[in-house]
Amino acid sequence: MMPVEKLLWWLIAGKRGGINRAKIIKKLNDRPYNANQLAKELDLDYKTIRHHIKVLEENNVIRPAGDTYSKLYFLTDKVNENYEVFQEIWNKLVIK
Repeated sequence: MMPVEKLLWWLIAGKRGGINRAKIIKKLNDRPYNANQLAKELDLDYKTIRHHIKVLEENNVIRPAGDTYSKLYFLTDKVNENYEVFQEIWNKLVIK
């Protein structure tokens, strides 16, 4: 398994759409959201959000809870424990 710092760099800076994934991580650090709420909060298309959620889920950055229609997303424990690493990446990329 890839170390958290390398994984986050790859997901945020190394792949297309990384800025949107970073914004999702920031939002989920505040509180859980469902895909529709994230789309509204970030002013992004629902399908775009679903794509990024899938990428983040596949890489164990976020996890779902609840059934299909009311599914909320949370940061995984691994990401919560290393949130300062994410914050450093965010700051280095000067994403505001």
